[in-house]
Amino acid sequence: MLTAIEMILVCLVAQAALTDLTLRKIPNVLILSGLLLALILHSLAGPQGALTHQWLAGAVTGLFLFLPLYLLRGMAAGDVKLLAMVGAFLGPLAAVQVAALATLFGGLLALVMLLCSGRWRQAWRNLRTLCAPLWWRCLGLPMQAVPLPASASAGGIPYGLAIALATVTTVLLASR
Repeated sequence: MLTAIEMILVCLVAQAALTDLTLRKIPNVLILSGLLLALILHSLAGPQGALTHQWLAGAVTGLFLFLPLYLLRGMAAGDVKLLAMVGAFLGPLAAVQVAALATLFGGLLALVMLLCSGRWRQAWRNLRTLCAPLWWRCLGLPMQAVPLPASASAGGIPYGLAIALATVTTVLLASR
């Protein structure tokens, strides 16, 4: 049986996934209201301060798990903030679990989108271009970075959907 906190979280991530699918954006108001709601619910649910620490540790863990991907321009800021909100609800350990599952679901979603859109050839060319310096380095030649042109993108994915699927999976597995 799902707790009230888990049901509210599932509704929030479902809304984030729908918004990301339709608008390709996760609204800040959804993230901020979710963070505030998680703080209030944790404050009311348990001993003074104990669950508030869980809220803070989960939010920080969720934020820092996907922050490197954002800094490398592999993920949008809304996705990073969404995982921080999920961590605020579930705590740091569950945030790590959600991040791992979201990576798996995101990879599968990317493969499906590449195959359906016909951009798998462009993705393969990009991968070959990015990995070529590593191959040359293995052969003993100096490694030089080869940047991809801005138009070489094979497309982005609505990662909010992957985070939502991972969150629901984690919550359902924990409630068993």
